Amino acid sequence: MNPASPGPVTPGHVTPPGTRRKARPRIDLRRLGRAALLGSAARDRLPDAIGHVVEAHRAHHPDADLEPLRRAYLLAESSHRGQMRKSGEPYITHPLAVTLILAELGAETTTLTASLLHDTVEDTDVTLDQVREQFGEEVRYLVDGVTKLEKVDYGAAAEPETFRKMLVATGNDVRVMSIKLADRLHNMRTLGVMRPEKQERIAKVTRDVLIPLAERLGVQALKTELEDLVFAILHPEEYEHTRELIVRNAARADDPLAEVADDVRRVLREADITAEVLIRPRHFVSVHRVSRKRGRLRGADFGRLLVLVNEDADCYGVLGELHTCMTPVVSEFKDFIAVPKFNLYQSLHTAVAREDGQVVEVLIRTHQMHKVAEAGVVALGNPYAAPPEEQSAGDGERVDPTRPGWLSRLLEWQRAAPDPDTFWSTLREDLAQDREITVFRPDGGTLGLPDGATCVDAAYAQYGEDAHACIGARVNGRLATLSTVLKDGDTVQLLMGQDPASEPSREWLEHAHTPAARIAIQRWLTAHPARDDTAASEDAADAGRPAADEAAAPRSAEPVADRATAVTPAARPDLDRPAAAQVLVDRPDATVRLAGCCTPVPPDEVTGFAVRGGAVTVHRVECPAVARMKSGGREEVGARWGEGAECRVTLVAESFVRPHLLADLTEAMALEGAEIVSATVEPPTQQQVRHTYTVQLPDAAGLPALMRAMRNVPGVYDVSRAQPQTSGS
Repeated sequence: MNPASPGPVTPGHVTPPGTRRKARPRIDLRRLGRAALLGSAARDRLPDAIGHVVEAHRAHHPDADLEPLRRAYLLAESSHRGQMRKSGEPYITHPLAVTLILAELGAETTTLTASLLHDTVEDTDVTLDQVREQFGEEVRYLVDGVTKLEKVDYGAAAEPETFRKMLVATGNDVRVMSIKLADRLHNMRTLGVMRPEKQERIAKVTRDVLIPLAERLGVQALKTELEDLVFAILHPEEYEHTRELIVRNAARADDPLAEVADDVRRVLREADITAEVLIRPRHFVSVHRVSRKRGRLRGADFGRLLVLVNEDADCYGVLGELHTCMTPVVSEFKDFIAVPKFNLYQSLHTAVAREDGQVVEVLIRTHQMHKVAEAGVVALGNPYAAPPEEQSAGDGERVDPTRPGWLSRLLEWQRAAPDPDTFWSTLREDLAQDREITVFRPDGGTLGLPDGATCVDAAYAQYGEDAHACIGARVNGRLATLSTVLKDGDTVQLLMGQDPASEPSREWLEHAHTPAARIAIQRWLTAHPARDDTAASEDAADAGRPAADEAAAPRSAEPVADRATAVTPAARPDLDRPAAAQVLVDRPDATVRLAGCCTPVPPDEVTGFAVRGGAVTVHRVECPAVARMKSGGREEVGARWGEGAECRVTLVAESFVRPHLLADLTEAMALEGAEIVSATVEPPTQQQVRHTYTVQLPDAAGLPALMRAMRNVPGVYDVSRAQPQTSGS
């Protein structure tokens, strides 16, 4: 058997022998080839060769104008006349087959016209100007979008640059990719005439690029058949094993799916719900996946039930009846009607259990939902038509189905890809992430991101290269590191710094999953090779010194990440002396000292204790040392604050890591009149850092303003008084 011809494959699913439903006969390429060579007796009649296309097109668009199809066929047939495919048929059979695939999916006339002409500019003397003159700008654009770039001009970069060109064209008109997918499907159907190594190369590109694009565009009918064709070429042994499983199951006397289908029809008939209940066999790859997941397969594993109704409300009515009259498997329920998938897919998924333990999966959707589930964007018609009023394109994930959010993001990052190799490898990585999540912004907007995305990805999705200034995030109202992995439905508030010279961290690359984030960070790092995280950390540590003392203090080469950095100014008599003259105690002649364990300042409630030498140490009353000294019998001395007193206080600032943070923070403190006595910066952990400052204020009343000024520094998310320590005086 030719591995490139996996047997009976119909768009959307594989039907095992004995269970096939009636379908339109497969196009006879040889008969069409003869008809194409003979032509039509009358030039104003529809050529016999496109009869299948017309029949399929009229089934979806009964009032369609067929004149453009007639003229497009005549131009394509005359242009390709004399050209033959490697399979031996006249070349015109290929555009005919591609057009038939799209017609069966419900594509409108303009798409079919361009499909008939899609190889004329590439392989014949027809020019794009001729196409525009005869068929208009829309058809010219579609034909140009799928026309390959010449290898003579691009060499090895021809394939990736062709896909880049095609994706950019798809960004303006999604019908471009629809034609390309149908083109690849027909080529894969006839790939058996190629050399094995070429079959494998084409199959791998189909697997890595075209199948994920078909999934994202919602064209399941093309995606499933492409998957089976690729499966047959790249994994022939597994394919043969799966085929045997399907054939063996089809030969069984009993069919649990048919039995449950009859039960479902009975339940819905008694509930007076009009519905069509179909058995939907799994295609080859789906059966293979289920067998790997569940091991030995039973009859119900080879397909699912599809229930089609007329209205959305009927979907939930069917669900209620099934869950009431049959045994539901609650864990299998999913509602893709209330929350559609990113590729337009809508359906209710549930499952019911039989008495013998077999579980039957059930899909419930309207006829229109089913059409979109099979044909995706192809079923949407002309994207140039005015969209409904409710489809308003806002920020974040676009509502417009002809320009989905994933495509917008792809088009953004591809502009920044520096070379074809980077674009090609990044495209494959991006498309390999086949699940998408939606996260919400505080303003009500949304961001569509791949599963596994982090706050770093969210920042670059929302702000582009301005995300270099991101300093942190809140996820569902709680502070989170930029490495936090987001979940579907999370609310993300990105905290942005104000410094225009903000720099991304090299560490962000480890947490970036989207191409947009990775490329933007890598571009910045490549453009600034002299700076790295270590240098930035050293600058940040040095910036903690007050400006007046920075020149005198030696620069340390030890990174902040490896140590706790203590920043202490040069000795000054007025700072070495404890600032306690403003405290009044009940022993007028005693020397007064402020306790270093709790650093009391006005208006803290304070108390004193006599120590050796006749001195009195003043503590905050909630200081743990107070309770210990009382229990130890130490003499307590009354203490209170004088008026307009100076104070010394220890403050703790918590912030995200960013360059120049300490410089900005100490500058803000200096502007409030605070003199820094000492400062300690702890090693960063998970992009967060803790600073401890002991400062001298000329007036204790200025403490609230100082703490506000520190909190307003970009990157600082909390400032508090130092908590009382457990050690006594």
